Amino acid sequence: MGVTCVVEAGNRLGEVPVWDVAEQALYWVDIEGRLLQRYTPSTGAVERWAMPERIACFALRESGGLIVAFASGIAFYDLETGEIDWIARPEADRPGNRFNEGKCDRRGRFWTGSMDDGLTRRSGALYRVDPDRSVEMVLDGVGVSNSIVWSPDDRDFYVADTLEGVIWRFDFDAEAGRISNRRAIVDLRGSGFGPDGSTVDAEGCLWNAQWGGWRVARYSPEGELLRTVPLPVQKPTNCIFGGPDLATLYVTSAVADLDGAALAAQPLAGGLFALDVGVAGLPETRFAG
Repeated sequence: MGVTCVVEAGNRLGEVPVWDVAEQALYWVDIEGRLLQRYTPSTGAVERWAMPERIACFALRESGGLIVAFASGIAFYDLETGEIDWIARPEADRPGNRFNEGKCDRRGRFWTGSMDDGLTRRSGALYRVDPDRSVEMVLDGVGVSNSIVWSPDDRDFYVADTLEGVIWRFDFDAEAGRISNRRAIVDLRGSGFGPDGSTVDAEGCLWNAQWGGWRVARYSPEGELLRTVPLPVQKPTNCIFGGPDLATLYVTSAVADLDGAALAAQPLAGGLFALDVGVAGLPETRFAG
């Protein structure tokens, strides 16, 4: 099972990889570095866009450009001009919070969650942005929102609170965009590492990057640990399937607060990795607005 660092990016906080089937390219961010990045495997080219503030997550839009959750709010972003069209700042009344994870559901709605930047309070929340630009809070009381994904049949929704160390599974009403019946399926409390970003494979299993754990892990929909893949970095952050057949698992990572001997022991920290894990994923949906 091969693990290759395809971009030695040195990202302070690499995150939210998104594979674009049309371009056959991978986009991802460096939140703390205020960067959007694009890697084209066929050429090895890496492009970077500097952002005016921390960029937490994004999705490609059907009409072109991106929908982005910056640290302070949600906006459309034009890749060619750099123009920002703000949609909402739903947490203007929650100082100390910033946005973190986000992804589109298969109806083209953008879901994004926030977190306490100080990593102590459960002051974050989860929001749904509809194609008409309306924004609705769907979950409150979250420490660090992560792992936003849906089962292939759209019946289940997963979200993690990294601060709590738990991945939850909800029933998902795809028509209404509602979640209900929360239950914890993965509990990493006391392990010394936490659940970060996730993706699902074509068999309906959940792949989770585990912050501080030197690994990605595959779980059944019920939360049974099926396998782990070790990585040469301590802080993997997120993962997505890409490549022509969606059979390459790309994993982002972070340098974060590593320094001295810890950083010297993992010179590829903050890099983008490609893994052959023997299973394929599903294409990402673009924002419908």
